Amino acid sequence: MKTYLDCIPCFMQQTLRAGRLATDDEFKIKKLLDDTGDLIKQLSMEKTPAEVGEVIYAKTREITGIDDPYKEIKAKSIAEAKAMIPDLKTILKKSDNRLITAIRMAIAGNIIDFGMSKKFDLKEDLNRILAQEFAYFDFETFENQLKKANTILYIGDNAGESVFDRILIEEMSKKTYYAVREVPVINDVVFEDALESGLDEVAEIISSGSHAPGTILTTCNAKFNQLFKSADLVISKGQGNYEGLSDEKRPLFFMLKAKCHVIAQDLKVKENDIVLKGINV
Repeated sequence: MKTYLDCIPCFMQQTLRAGRLATDDEFKIKKLLDDTGDLIKQLSMEKTPAEVGEVIYAKTREITGIDDPYKEIKAKSIAEAKAMIPDLKTILKKSDNRLITAIRMAIAGNIIDFGMSKKFDLKEDLNRILAQEFAYFDFETFENQLKKANTILYIGDNAGESVFDRILIEEMSKKTYYAVREVPVINDVVFEDALESGLDEVAEIISSGSHAPGTILTTCNAKFNQLFKSADLVISKGQGNYEGLSDEKRPLFFMLKAKCHVIAQDLKVKENDIVLKGINV
């Protein structure tokens, strides 16, 4: 997916938000905004938003000296999501189709996105998504591929959302590699977040090697790229991973909520639609 003009003000908003979380020093925040503006001037619109985000968050770390400005927010998101597990498992037990319900739960977790300016209510959004119609629902193809799969590469997105991913991975009950970011970027899940979410109990946690708020294969490490080629089933969670992988040629499935009109436009859905979409399948 390329960068759209509407992505540019979003980059600046994300920069300001991250800067304010990292420091109270207004001079540092101003320099961060100035430098980000200079970077955007040189921006190729053919790059993915995730590639631009990689540069912006590297600049944030450099100027503020803070590696993980979202650290406390991520911890709270994980704790809130974990507190919901008993209720989620009760819902799952009573559902007519456990796999579909687990997919809905995983997508509901995708609202935990502090890169967006929108507010969310986790419980309210979960209840809504459990009943919401899908804009794309390639479930039959997904289920058929899952039945045949021996290995799954599951590409994580946000911390907190990772708890909901755990529920789906447990339900799929296959050998799963759960890919996280190499370094903190926005509130995306890193190794420590995945451990706190309990992902190590249901999957092998690996780093993709990515420093971006998304998956850019050319910057990912060799192990991740090998798994991306060889895994029987690849699941990509969230908007950032969609941005980086939507033009890839291998079969994979995107699970996300379209939280911004740019992503919705690229997917040809409406804003706030939920998606289980297979490509090249």
